[in-house]
Amino acid sequence: MMPANGLKRVGVIGAGMVGVCAASWLQRDGHSVFLVEAGEPGHGASFGNAGCFNGSSVTPVAMPGVIRNVPLWLLDPLGPLSLRWSYLPTIAPWLVRFVRAGTPDKVRAQARALRPLVGPTLEALKPLVSAAGAEDLLHRLGHLYVYRSEESLGKDRLAWELRRENGVEIDEFDADELRQLEPALSRDYVRGVLVRENGHTSNPLKLIERLLEHFLRSGGEITHARAHGFRLDGRRLAAIQTDSGELRADAAVVCAGAYSKPLAVALGDRVPLETERGYHLMIRDPETTPRIPTADADGRFVATPMDTGLRFAGTVELAGLAAPPDWRRARILLEQGRKMLPGLAASHPEERISVWMGHRPSLPDSLPVIGRSRASPDVFYAFGHGHVGMTAAPMTGKIVADLVGGRPPAIDITPFAAGRFD
Repeated sequence: MMPANGLKRVGVIGAGMVGVCAASWLQRDGHSVFLVEAGEPGHGASFGNAGCFNGSSVTPVAMPGVIRNVPLWLLDPLGPLSLRWSYLPTIAPWLVRFVRAGTPDKVRAQARALRPLVGPTLEALKPLVSAAGAEDLLHRLGHLYVYRSEESLGKDRLAWELRRENGVEIDEFDADELRQLEPALSRDYVRGVLVRENGHTSNPLKLIERLLEHFLRSGGEITHARAHGFRLDGRRLAAIQTDSGELRADAAVVCAGAYSKPLAVALGDRVPLETERGYHLMIRDPETTPRIPTADADGRFVATPMDTGLRFAGTVELAGLAAPPDWRRARILLEQGRKMLPGLAASHPEERISVWMGHRPSLPDSLPVIGRSRASPDVFYAFGHGHVGMTAAPMTGKIVADLVGGRPPAIDITPFAAGRFD
């Protein structure tokens, strides 16, 4: 029986950045909240990303014309996009949706939907970070995009138009100004674009751990189990089913990232969720580093200065959840990074290098799934954030708290409905 005061026992499935933010906002509303996590909290995609909170990230992956680049990328196994050919029959329907999502009208609609979700990220994160004593891990220094030619910048013209149309302010730099802004960068870069509103964390894992520690100190719980379904009483939620037994809940939130698909299927929602496998490489004690996160627009990777070293993160590999990592894709990031930052040594001892591969939960239209499930008004979705998981997590958490509390969400979540793929 649900308490008369409207407060609920809420289970949040997944303890990555989205799940921890959702659990934190729900707890601030007074609900009794528990997390369900099969692995180590924060060790999925939240661990290995570039650490950026980019309110400017409104451009979908499937941009007009991207299909022209795909064949060349796919022919290069170490290019910014690669496909394990054995996985092609499985991912073909997703690729068709991906291409169809990349029309000018559709990408403008996608950008308009994303801006209210990602734009307020730092403001939405601020109270959680303050309560957790994690202010030292959050920095608002901007995000820099660099180009090796005017032609390269021209290819991104539509992306910058989409950002401007959605209120993103930018500063452009020529080669001389770029060297003054970031002296460590290669002189091969001739143009730069700075987005001052963006921020980053210098340690993504530690940030999640601090948020989680505060959640637990404040009465939250965590159950180490794998959720696989739900027990409904009619349309009302009775319990979350896990490999460790049933967990009673009045409401549930699916934040399981790339592993959310079977949970949605169990609720009658067939969502075309795929994993874009991403890689990173870290150099401990680097010889040089950029001052702020810097994206190489051609190489499609980001260099982020972190407390634990210099992180190069990026690339997309389509190979599913089960295939082993191709560590060459991490190593190529080091080669690209040395071209970006000539002050890095030509070689590094292996003990100073670490590599990682993880799974971005991605939908073909680059929009997450946020909202009620088909089978029950008590089970909510908050997954599929693709390349903007860290950035979108704080506002996603606020939206989830609104939905569970019966309040209209602060932004229009219609574009994020699971049913848009029916």
